[in-house]
Amino acid sequence: MSAKPVVSALKSYIEPYRVDGSKAFHLKAHDTNGSGGLHKETGKKIIEANRRRLQELQEKLYAQDRWSLLLIFQGMDAAGKDSAIESVFDGINPQGCEVHSFKTPSSNELDHDFMWRHTIALPQRGRIGIFNRSYYEECLVVRVHPDILAKQKIPPELVTKDIWRERFDDITAFEKYLARNGTVVLKFFLNVSKEEQRERFLDRLEQPAKNWKFSSADIAERALWDKYQEAYEDLIKHTSCEEAPWHVVPADRKWFSRVVIGSAIVNALEKLDLHFPTVDGEAKKDFTLIREALEKEGPPREREPVVKKKVAKKAKKKVAKA
Repeated sequence: MSAKPVVSALKSYIEPYRVDGSKAFHLKAHDTNGSGGLHKETGKKIIEANRRRLQELQEKLYAQDRWSLLLIFQGMDAAGKDSAIESVFDGINPQGCEVHSFKTPSSNELDHDFMWRHTIALPQRGRIGIFNRSYYEECLVVRVHPDILAKQKIPPELVTKDIWRERFDDITAFEKYLARNGTVVLKFFLNVSKEEQRERFLDRLEQPAKNWKFSSADIAERALWDKYQEAYEDLIKHTSCEEAPWHVVPADRKWFSRVVIGSAIVNALEKLDLHFPTVDGEAKKDFTLIREALEKEGPPREREPVVKKKVAKKAKKKVAKA
């Protein structure tokens, strides 16, 4: 499968939601309930096709051992981050993929800079790293709750009115640095509506199997909805760039958010010209000797040489001509 047809087919599920800093950004201009003109059943087929292609690409990414992929997921509570990750990466080889969910920083983590715990979790070459929440929380929850910033042991003279813009600059420079060193960075903001969040909270309360997902703290954060929306808009506006674009994903329809996320990931990997490493002539000679030794250990294997298949095809063509 060549990259160009795939990229072309997926474009309509990516471009409307991609934010790379080339245009003005306003969060309210992005629909939370979009479906891209798709029916749900068609969306499910795209999700499955993306999964299959992602499995193939991940195998080549791992074998080639040159690039790495960092995926960042952000969103309000109940936006669907966990389920999106589970769905999009269903069937992916866990040896080449690692998910990190960052919770409240520990005392040890607070004794380092705000990005330290994330930098030590970055994916190795050939791997996919998934951050379920990330260093962006330091410009979101910490901004909405100033008391958290006060506990971070930062010298007071460094905490100025410009601290958020400075953090945006630091993050952008860091992500460009990663891109220049072979890490592809994709960021997803799952843009859920306040009404849909209410429905999902009620669902968690009503279904015993989902009770564990609910916390009274979720309601306290919901009361700060407008402040979080303002923080997200400012953050996305100032940390979007070509090297590390944001994708503002409509999240009211979970199936469509998975279409967008899977399509963006496959699209990015298709552009890398991933392939399996080639084996040189000397290694092939060794393979021949090893094969001969293994074949002597037991009965002959029944296998049809590739040559015979080609001859058979040619024979069929001759019959057809006759």
